[in-house]
Amino acid sequence: MLNVNNKKYERIAPLYDVLDGPYEVGWKRRLRKVVFNDLSGLVLDAGCGTGCNLPVYPRNARMIGVDNSPAMLVRARKRAEKHGCNVEFLERDLLRTNFPDAYFDHVVATFVFCVIPDDIQRDVLLEMRRICKPQGSIRILDYTMSKKAPVRTMMRIVSPWLNFAFSARYTAEPEHYYDDADLQVVEERFLVGDVVKYTTLRPAIAAAARRVAAG
Repeated sequence: MLNVNNKKYERIAPLYDVLDGPYEVGWKRRLRKVVFNDLSGLVLDAGCGTGCNLPVYPRNARMIGVDNSPAMLVRARKRAEKHGCNVEFLERDLLRTNFPDAYFDHVVATFVFCVIPDDIQRDVLLEMRRICKPQGSIRILDYTMSKKAPVRTMMRIVSPWLNFAFSARYTAEPEHYYDDADLQVVEERFLVGDVVKYTTLRPAIAAAARRVAAG
């Protein structure tokens, strides 16, 4: 999956937290708290990067973080040691995580789909649904292009930097693939203007029934 961006993230791993630091301190961290609020059980941090979510991991959950960049995971493990957190970080591809079916109580992806190419977003969502329990949730926090002209213009101005530094974009729209991935929207709301959206999904009832019937 993220093999498309793997080389870039291998290069920028030592600088990632510096480059992203102003955004993290300014507004991202408070949003991460919303996404991880009240989670328990076995939780996957999909595309965990350098472990920016780690400070807000719920205390009563068992956390596993995956990323396909070894260099980013080195930073994540150091951050876990610093915070005294017992987290398992694994090098995995989000297209093929190799976890069993219905393994996780919850799957979380923060600012991950903005770096996933459009042509494989559906397959990544299908994999997330496969490894999530039927009664579980998939939580996505990501950018979306504003419908307000002045804000949209500013986002277009900043877009080249976002793509250069992080191989990311504001125009990713994973919601186009929710139906195809048999995912049902439980909650959807903006947390920053109309540019950062938080979505909670769960496996659609029909899809869950098919999985149960298949054994």
